Amino acid sequence: MADEEETSLLHGRVLTGMETESSTMDSGQQRLQDLGYKQELKRDLSVLSNFAFSFAIISILTGITTLFNTGLNYGGTVSMVYGWLIVGVFTLFVGASMAEICSAFPTSGGLYYWSSQLAGPRWGPFASWITGWYNVVGQWAVTTSVDFSLAQLIAVMVLLGTGGANGGGYVANKYVVIGIHGGILLSHALINSLSISWLSYFGVFVLIVLIPAVAKEHQSLSSVFTTFIKPADVGIDSSPYIFLLGLLISQYTITGYDASAHMSEETKSSDKNGAYGILSAIIISLIVGWGYILGLSFVVIDPAALLNEANDAGGYAVAQVFYNVFKARYGSGTGGIVCLGIVGVAIYFCGMSSITSNSRMVYAFSRDGAMPFSRCLHQVNRREVPLNAVWVSSIIAFCMALTSLGSLVAFQAMVSIATIGLYISYALPILFRVTIARKSFHRGPFNLGRYGEFVGWVAVLWVALITVLFCLPVVYPVTKLTLNYAPVAVGGVFVLVLGVWVLSARKWFKGPQFNVVSPFKD
Repeated sequence: MADEEETSLLHGRVLTGMETESSTMDSGQQRLQDLGYKQELKRDLSVLSNFAFSFAIISILTGITTLFNTGLNYGGTVSMVYGWLIVGVFTLFVGASMAEICSAFPTSGGLYYWSSQLAGPRWGPFASWITGWYNVVGQWAVTTSVDFSLAQLIAVMVLLGTGGANGGGYVANKYVVIGIHGGILLSHALINSLSISWLSYFGVFVLIVLIPAVAKEHQSLSSVFTTFIKPADVGIDSSPYIFLLGLLISQYTITGYDASAHMSEETKSSDKNGAYGILSAIIISLIVGWGYILGLSFVVIDPAALLNEANDAGGYAVAQVFYNVFKARYGSGTGGIVCLGIVGVAIYFCGMSSITSNSRMVYAFSRDGAMPFSRCLHQVNRREVPLNAVWVSSIIAFCMALTSLGSLVAFQAMVSIATIGLYISYALPILFRVTIARKSFHRGPFNLGRYGEFVGWVAVLWVALITVLFCLPVVYPVTKLTLNYAPVAVGGVFVLVLGVWVLSARKWFKGPQFNVVSPFKD
């Protein structure tokens, strides 16, 4: 009897202790504990800070600037101006569905954890495995493409600053570019913490207002919104097909907003603020991104001249636009190079935030034993930062860029995983939410109510459409040099990940491994 009283008293103390601890937790930390994880990362990010990471990784200056050539070539300003709005609407469906799931499961693992919980006990481990690997490889590809594009931009700035391609300027070779890329990644690994939201806003505002204001010549309103350009040298005559290919610039740009989910274990009240971070990053990016596209479109006077590799910027359209605008007004293109510097700073912070998001995903995935050397990768230092995951993500991003030394075609195919791979990882948990977990899904504080299933199905169908679209040929006739290798790269990831699952992982990977044991378990 005495033993029973002692046990009862001890149980009462545990309850009291847990109630006291719970009262000091915010809702996000409490939900994390309910999901089976203890708090290991420092939780001090506000909703604004959470939004800033996703906004920085979306980085409209990065996507639009680096893919402006593609937009000009496939439909011109029409495909960019209208394509941005079309892609934006459907991306909001994807983001809203992700935000609803994030509110229910605010963990750093994000998408792969969601898939595990939504696919049920039988399929959960496999769904988690596939989703997680597509997400982590997609994130590495994003970092690679972002920092490599910055290295290319720096090379163009040096070219223009030393006289341009037609004035004896310095043309950086591929080894110099990869060296710059490595230096950028090294700096990101060293200073992987900085608030960037206000600087991003400033850069976009300057470029939206400054370039059109300085330009001496402007396109007419009707020309910007109605002039459709068909590429002359790609063998494609179908206007709808060209327009669809032109959507690449928009969809590539609006990616990476899953960062808000990966930062949720470091965000206060993440069961609400993680969802708000996802949606606000998408909405604000859509608005300012459209403004940037319009600002550039009104100063595109001769698209063919901008795309010509014999121009001063070597065919880098946005750089040539900036250079032309200032040279025409002031007789010198220096102001244009300064504007490119603003773009470069924004891309730099985009890459740095990408490493932050990468490292949190690697930390969470290795915490659950899914990655090689998991025990090492999920460790955090005394500052509560997953330092090993940061450096591994940086090294892998550098190694992925090394393919550019052999073939730009191979590099572009690999980087295609940045868009397709990430969106596949976005769609999988949404698909499980509207099918297997349709009746069992427990909504969090942010939810879509009765519209959740409809929004989810639209999101899944949109991702299926763009996955097919980005695998289609972009040049005819198709040869080994013009083949779109995106399906090869994305399919290769699937075959590799599936092969490891069948041969080994299915025997030991059981999905998320919880590190909090409830005192009420028998």
